[in-house]
Order: sequence, then structure tokens, then C-alpha cells
Amino acid sequence: MTLKFGTDGVRGVANQELTPELVVALGRAAAAVLGGSTFLVGRDTRVSGPLLQAALSAGLASEGVSVVDLGVLPTPGVAFASATRGVPAAVISASHNPFQDNGIKLFAPGGCKLADDVEEILEARLTQVLGGGDHGGSSLPTAGSVGRLSTDATGLEEYVDHLVGSLEGRRLDHLRVVLDCANGAAFEAAPRALVALGAEVEVIGHRPDGTNINDGCGSTFPMALQHAVVAAGADVGLALDGDADRVLAVDDQGGLVDGDHLLALCAQDLRSRGRLRDDTVVVTVMTNLGFRHAMAAQGVAVHETAVGDRYVLEALERGSWSLGGEQSGHLIFREMATTGDGTLTGLMLLDLIRRRGRPLAELAAEAMTRLPQVLRNVRVAVRDPDVVTRLRPAIDAAEADLDGRGRVLVRASGTEPLVRVMVEAPTEQQAEETAVRLVAEVERVCGVAPA
Repeated sequence: MTLKFGTDGVRGVANQELTPELVVALGRAAAAVLGGSTFLVGRDTRVSGPLLQAALSAGLASEGVSVVDLGVLPTPGVAFASATRGVPAAVISASHNPFQDNGIKLFAPGGCKLADDVEEILEARLTQVLGGGDHGGSSLPTAGSVGRLSTDATGLEEYVDHLVGSLEGRRLDHLRVVLDCANGAAFEAAPRALVALGAEVEVIGHRPDGTNINDGCGSTFPMALQHAVVAAGADVGLALDGDADRVLAVDDQGGLVDGDHLLALCAQDLRSRGRLRDDTVVVTVMTNLGFRHAMAAQGVAVHETAVGDRYVLEALERGSWSLGGEQSGHLIFREMATTGDGTLTGLMLLDLIRRRGRPLAELAAEAMTRLPQVLRNVRVAVRDPDVVTRLRPAIDAAEADLDGRGRVLVRASGTEPLVRVMVEAPTEQQAEETAVRLVAEVERVCGVAPA
């Protein structure tokens, strides 16, 4: 068995699919491919985190790389440490997945996620290590040449200072905020940053026990936050996910504000202050058509990428642009971060609200109007990378029916026998009916997965 990289590193059931043996081998492969004499490793709060962190560190150290344990730290906190120290890094986390899963995200020196070609080299090297064909262990470092393991508790403080500094001296005094940390990696960093900036903060989802990460809380399950905001009479709620690289917001009425709305608000705000480079924002193919309409009305160009915040980052780098993001709440402020950062995004939103002096519900409603969107994951008999070509007549017919007032997106999963169908239309009913027809066509063309 080997590991395959998805849109955000590798993931699997800890100690079953993502075994210590595989992770040791991945550590050895990462040492060979990413190079350097030092590697940073952080993790979220899952019970399997220390186990897999130990395995990854062992693999790295066996190749002569010294490993610095940053402890529990959000993914963007580890990326920040990688950027400031100029060394590669890894995060042991499965993001918004349930606690039994875990994963490994790798960063190149400088804090950016790995490019596709580097991941391919890493996969090939991993296969070689697992097959015993690299050097049979005969040339592994010995004695004083093995890597050293150490801990460094300063990463949390440095990251919090970075978050506080992002507001350039501005404050959040008198803003009442409910913060849901998803019982995850930001349970210390995020509240500390908000309190340091003067916000009045009520924190939920901040008592991790190793098994309650993302469990009925956080950005995947924002209902508890919505109730808490209304009950507390708060101005805003912020829901992070398990590794805190994404955030969703809640307005004072309990309404959910998704990543598209957050991106629209931030793009328009940056543009109004002359800080949106080339008046351009980067999005993925999943971004709502209403966002595109809103940006066109504001004179903001929209550059589109594949799904995945690393593709957003790659586009930002190529275009020297300053802002991009995903509907899920991954937003990248490129001048301040190398990856999606939920806490940073939350601070940018709170700062915007305080400067405008108006409720989030009003600001979000003005920023964009979301078209009804229906998403369906169709499990098929066999994974077919060419399914879109085979479905082209049905897709063209659906788009003709929408007559430019909606949008259809059909794509095959890169790792599973799934076909993802997304339809946007002027009404919920039209979106649902179009999606039903396309799902039926997918099942006809690809076959239904056995029950």
C-alpha cells in the first residue's frame, strides 16, 4: 500500500490507512525530495496526532534531518513558521474530517504547499522507499549523523503576534464575538489574538479531548454557533475548522455567511482602499455565479482555478495578485499569508465591520446575491476521468435550458469513484430539477455503484 496526494495532502483512517509504517516512509521520502537539514512539524488535536507525528519525525530523522516539534498549532501557523524560518514543514491534520481520520500536509521552504510536479516526485520516492529499492538502508546516517528531535513552544506566540499585527495597529474594541474553535488546533491561538485586539469574546469548541474535533461544531457544523450568537446578542460569530485554515461567519441574526460572501466583502473592501492588486480576485470553479455578477458590477476581474486552495495560491503567485479564496471559507491574503487562514480572515472581517460601523447582515446582503446552488455527489460503479466528455450532450442541454441565467459544473473526483454535479439557477426548484436530470444521466452513463 502507498499514499496518494489529494487536493490537500494525504488523508486516511489513522492507524488503518494512514499507518505509522507508511508515515515513517513518507518522512524519509520528504527528507530526500524537499531537502534541508531542519523540518518543522505541527499538529491538530486528534488523539492520533502524537502517534503520526512521532512516525513522521522518525522517518525524517532517519535520513539525517533534524525535526522541530511545534506542538498543537493551526495549519496557517505552521505555514507561517515555515515562511519566516525558511525551512520545510508538515502538519498532522485531517482538517474538517472526523477525529478517526488524520492526514499530512507538507510545505516547501517558505510555507507554500507543494506543486503537482513535486508531489509526483514525492509519490515516486515514497514507492521506492516502501519497496526497499532506495538503498536498502545501508547508507542511512548513523551515530551522530542521525537527525535530532527537539521541541519549540515559541511558534504559537509568534503566530499570535503575526495575527495581531495584521490589523496594522487598528483595534476591535467593543465588538462582541462568539468564536467556535471546532475543538481543534486554534483553540489557544484564535482566542488569544481576538482578546489581544480588544474584542469581547465568548469561546465555544475550545475544550479538545482528542476525539471531539469537528464533532457537532466548527465550520462543518455551524448550527451551535448560530444559536450561540443569537443567545449572546453578539455582533458576529466565527466558525473555524479543525486545523483553522478556513472560516465561516454568522451575522447577529444567526444567518450564515459563507466563503463566497466573505471573499466578496474583502475584495470590495480592499479595492476601495486601493489594496486589491490589479483589481483582480482569484476563485475556484465552485464559486457561486452571484459572486461573479457582483464583481463585474464593481469592476473587479475574476480569475478561475481548479478546486483547492493551493491552486488559488499558485494563481495568486503567477499573477502577483493579493486575494483569492473558496466557497468553503479558505481565503488567502497573499501579502500576509501563504495559505488559507481562518483566524486571519476572521480578523479582516471584524476589522471591516468595525470600520464600516454597520451590521454584517447588511454588509453581506449588499456584497452579493447568491444564486441557488445544488450539489450532488454521485457514487458510480467505476471511476472515469473522461466522464465529462461522455456527458457533454447532457451538460450542453442543461446549460441551454438555463439560457445564461445559471451554471452547470460536472467533474470526476480525482481519488474516488464519484462524479460531482453542481447546478446554479435563478430558483431553487430549477436548480434541483436540473441536478436530478444530470444525476440520472451520470448513473446511466457510468453505472450505479453497488450498494
